[in-house]
Amino acid sequence: MNDKQPTAANPKRPQGVLPDALDRSLQASTRFSGTGSVGGRKRLEIDGERVRDGLAQLVLTLIKLLHELLERQAIARMDSGSLNDEEIERLGLTLMRQADELARVRKAFGLRDEDLNIDLGPLGRLL
Repeated sequence: MNDKQPTAANPKRPQGVLPDALDRSLQASTRFSGTGSVGGRKRLEIDGERVRDGLAQLVLTLIKLLHELLERQAIARMDSGSLNDEEIERLGLTLMRQADELARVRKAFGLRDEDLNIDLGPLGRLL
C-alpha cells in the first residue's frame, strides 16, 4: 500500500506521515464526537490532560536531545585539548546539574527515561 493513501482506521490522514509515537499520542488524546456537531460535521474533542502530557514529552525529548549534543561537544573539546582543567570541571558540573534537572522535571510529569526516546518511524529511535 502506498504510504500516501488514507488508512482504514483514519481515512483522512495518510499512513506514514507522522512518526508512530506521535501518531499514537494524537489518536489517544483526540476523538470525534457525534454530539455537538455543527452543520452535520462531527466535532473534535481534545483531552487537555493528554495533550499537556504529550507536549511535555515532546519538549523534554528535545531538551534531552540538546543535552546529549552538548555532552558530545564537551567531550570533543576535552579530547582536542581546547579546555583547561577549570573549564572541564565547570562544564562537567553544569552538565550534571542539567541532567539532574531534566530527570526532576521528567519525573514530575510521570515520564520514564525511555519515554523520551521516541520512535521516528523509518528513521529509527531518536536517542
